[in-house]
Amino acid sequence: MKETMRVAQNCCELNFHSLPEKVIEKTKDLLLDYIGVAARGALSDSSTPVQSMFERIGRHDRGAVVIGTDLSLHPLFAAMANGIAAHSLELDDVVNTASVHPGVVIISAALAAAQADSCAGTKMIEAIVAGYEAMVKIGAAMNPGAHYARGFHPTGTCGVFGAAITASKIFNLDASQTTCALGIAGSQAAGSMEFLSDGSFTKRFHPGWSAHSGMMAAFLAQEGFTGPRTILEGKFGFLNAYSSKPDRKKILENWADPYEVLKTSIKPHACCRYKQGPIDGVLEVMKENAIKAEDVEKVTVAVLKAGFPLIAEPAQHKYRPASIVDAQFSMPFGAAVAILYGKASLDQYTLENIRSAKVKKMMDRVVMKKDPELEKVFPERWPARVVIETKDGKKFFKKIEHPKGDPENPLTRDEIVEKFKALVHPVFNNDRIYQIIDRVSALEKMDDVQALCELLGK
Repeated sequence: MKETMRVAQNCCELNFHSLPEKVIEKTKDLLLDYIGVAARGALSDSSTPVQSMFERIGRHDRGAVVIGTDLSLHPLFAAMANGIAAHSLELDDVVNTASVHPGVVIISAALAAAQADSCAGTKMIEAIVAGYEAMVKIGAAMNPGAHYARGFHPTGTCGVFGAAITASKIFNLDASQTTCALGIAGSQAAGSMEFLSDGSFTKRFHPGWSAHSGMMAAFLAQEGFTGPRTILEGKFGFLNAYSSKPDRKKILENWADPYEVLKTSIKPHACCRYKQGPIDGVLEVMKENAIKAEDVEKVTVAVLKAGFPLIAEPAQHKYRPASIVDAQFSMPFGAAVAILYGKASLDQYTLENIRSAKVKKMMDRVVMKKDPELEKVFPERWPARVVIETKDGKKFFKKIEHPKGDPENPLTRDEIVEKFKALVHPVFNNDRIYQIIDRVSALEKMDDVQALCELLGK
């Protein structure tokens, strides 16, 4: 059986009752984290035009919720709006081996599909787990470095397959229909990295489009529309068309052993994944050695080769970001605010700090380099190395093996809840916040997740 058909078959066979307890619990953590970033992301400057567009197109009285707003839209459009909002903060989850952000695609599709077709909490968990498995395996097989080199954003391109799987699972499609959904999805895989040239909003659009397109593929397959059954492995299929160095065997290698949700990282810092480890290193050096910002003379940060074009080049652009998107992808900015403020959260990624003479001065003290030693364990691990030199001639060194939030260095449940509460505080009142936490915690006991969805709007 070909890889595309095997992926569809495997996902159709996935059953809640066979899932380990730790997979169920991690899935609920990822759902709560997603709701937090989507709700707060609905307030971002890139979400405003999306919501305005859908207001003009028209609401849907019995539609799906746009998290953190009073909008109700057709599920296809709700998936798009939520996916865009959830990716706007750069605080969404990520899987290292595939360099993808699955939650903003998979859970956007899952919640919208669940409101299009009545869905129990157990079915929701199945669909999310299956979507993560497919999206991440395909992303790993793509070879992230080679995929980036061709100018593609893996979350946008690989995400459409995960969303198709998730929606197909909720719509109860059989293996043949699901295979067709994957085939249809493949003709919608998109996501250009050209947003890096001017800090525009299109990176945030990618997961929304993937969630929308994956759902569209499942709807079409449900009606009998067909797609190529070899879309992943075929001569003109996704792997061969989108990567110069695909590794086909990784699509099915170690399937569900362990489940990809268990290998998913939850971000503590509001920026690109490639900056997370270096920022951890900066924060730890400063804290462990009681270094004051005014004493810092030079900061040397080793950046992974795959991330260098994203967060270190072109240098003139990274040292003088002009927008929040620019700052999210600027290693000098991330290091500078970590030194100056002891954190790199949403409160630091502001236009005020981008324009700050103090921040600019600190950015100029940051030096970025490549380190071949770090590459030996990439992409399975994303290590970082930081050296801070002080004005009195001292040097302080730190190597980060696993950035905070990685499965090997995870956020605790309490930290995940605190991150959620901090994100949604401007959106929901305290009663609503705790109701959402309680509903997500008991997701597998819900006969219909509509009761959860009703809490997510305003």
